[in-house]
Amino acid sequence: MSHTAEWKTRMYLFEEEHTTKVRIELDTGTNRLTGHGTARCNPADEDVPEIGDELAAARALEDLAAQLKRFAYGDMMRAGAMPQEAPLTLSGGWTNGALG
Repeated sequence: MSHTAEWKTRMYLFEEEHTTKVRIELDTGTNRLTGHGTARCNPADEDVPEIGDELAAARALEDLAAQLKRFAYGDMMRAGAMPQEAPLTLSGGWTNGALG
């Protein structure tokens, strides 16, 4: 079976007072998901905005990847196949912006 698809993403980065927040939106054509990530600069460290951008973006992508896996596992279960891994649950303060 041959299959081709195009998924569209948009990533938004916001920085304010040494905190970078990223929102990434994924449109698969059938689902829309949003991942979030946050990074904070330690006041004792030099402020390098690129580092905050990279960390917050990576965390948003990790959040999005976890959501995609949960969707895939649910689809697999509905199709009668059991996932090889346990479905992911969110963990770590950064997903809710508590720690960066």
